[in-house]
Amino acid sequence: MEFTHVVVLAGGLSYEREVSLRSGRRVTDALRTLDIPVELRDADANLLEFLATDPPDVVFPVLHGAMGEDGAIRDILELVGIPYIGARPDACRIAWDKPSAKSVVARAGVRTPASVALPKELFHDLGAAAVQDLIVTRLGLPLFVKPTRGGSALGASAVHKAEDLTAALVSCFAYGDAALVERYVEGTEIAVSVIDGPDGPRALPAVEIVTPNGRYDYTARYDAGDTEFVTPARLSPGAAEAATHAALTAHRALGLRDLSRTDLIVDAAGGVHFLEVNVAPGMTETSLLPRAVTAAGLSLGPLCESLLRRRFT
Repeated sequence: MEFTHVVVLAGGLSYEREVSLRSGRRVTDALRTLDIPVELRDADANLLEFLATDPPDVVFPVLHGAMGEDGAIRDILELVGIPYIGARPDACRIAWDKPSAKSVVARAGVRTPASVALPKELFHDLGAAAVQDLIVTRLGLPLFVKPTRGGSALGASAVHKAEDLTAALVSCFAYGDAALVERYVEGTEIAVSVIDGPDGPRALPAVEIVTPNGRYDYTARYDAGDTEFVTPARLSPGAAEAATHAALTAHRALGLRDLSRTDLIVDAAGGVHFLEVNVAPGMTETSLLPRAVTAAGLSLGPLCESLLRRRFT
């Protein structure tokens, strides 16, 4: 069967709207090089009417942040009966919530930093200073603080001194109502993308992220500049194998499908630590999954087409 109408869904109203639009344009352009009839659509108030009057063969969601990764838009696609690329809604909901994802992956045997997840209200009700002192006493320093939900490192920061924890939490709560506070693991930051194929999930080469200030924040992720990406990552054979195993384990344990990206830290001893997983990886010119695709000797257009054909029956 040949495609007659493919939709790449991007945009939305999350903090990551502009990144999503950039991802959407890149996927759309990649598919057009293969003469696939594709259009880029925003996730706006006209979406339901559009899907009802001109239903596509298949939808490729590249929505980042809320709605795009929390399963909501996929619930809508399930309701209207249109096939789509990516994880099912129930799997998205677990992966989207970082503490839940950490628990599932840890039960599957993958190491993850010790952490605590606390809502903003708790700091108010019990006293911010007392709760922060307890966190530092229990987890030690340094720490890493980020919203329990969300991506692109928005609201995320490292804490090396106890007196900096308040500012980190304030920044975190600007992007969400709950904070995940983890024990900071020093090491090499890598990302391992997983793509489903006819023989099951396949891990692509790990991408190593090297930033001048050691912070892979929003600017470092999406503005071409001083951030260095090394693919394949400079890991020992044992660490590389462990990273591949961790990403594949996370993909399977969380019930993901088609594609995912797992973020990991490799410590000085070669130990691999799971941080989080992304069910709608970025597809921009600086994103990690496309870099891994190139390192694997693949091209983005044919890869996206193969994913579309898995859902187009």
